[in-house]
Amino acid sequence: MMNKSAISTISKLAIPLSILALMVSVATFFISRSTSELVYVDVNRLLESYTRTEVDRKDFNERTTVMKANVDSLMLDWQNELKAYEKERSSMTKKELALKQELLQNKQQQINNYQQTVQKQIQEEDQKMTQTIVNDINSYVKNYGKNHGHHIIFGAQGNGNIMYAEEGTDLTDKVLIGLNEQYNGK
Repeated sequence: MMNKSAISTISKLAIPLSILALMVSVATFFISRSTSELVYVDVNRLLESYTRTEVDRKDFNERTTVMKANVDSLMLDWQNELKAYEKERSSMTKKELALKQELLQNKQQQINNYQQTVQKQIQEEDQKMTQTIVNDINSYVKNYGKNHGHHIIFGAQGNGNIMYAEEGTDLTDKVLIGLNEQYNGK
């Protein structure tokens, strides 16, 4: 049998040991939860490797090439008219010269206005396309996080917002595979 002093010593140690065990359990719980919940994706890799980005970018580039070719064609026509004017100018009257100069200036202004409109349209379409792709990725990542029990998924962009992360916390490849499968209808 134990004597009273041994029991007293054990009971005095029981409370601090219980508190210590509880603290270790809580710390272990939060550490294990945080490693499985704090994950990230590399946003730049998602944008670059997402199949939709490649498809939409190719279509966008084809459309912009056509728009730029239209502007180039108009500029070439104007330059040819200007060369013809330069050749014929010596045989023109003052009135014909003034009229031709005014016509050439008006045409040049119209081409410049059209060129600015085309550039603005290209820029707006590029922004719209990029935003659509970003929205698509964000929606997928949100659903991925919900379906896989992640409370937070960080987005790394290579500019220092995530300086270090353990290998297992990078979901980029998993998300990219699922995102491309969803886009391709698999």
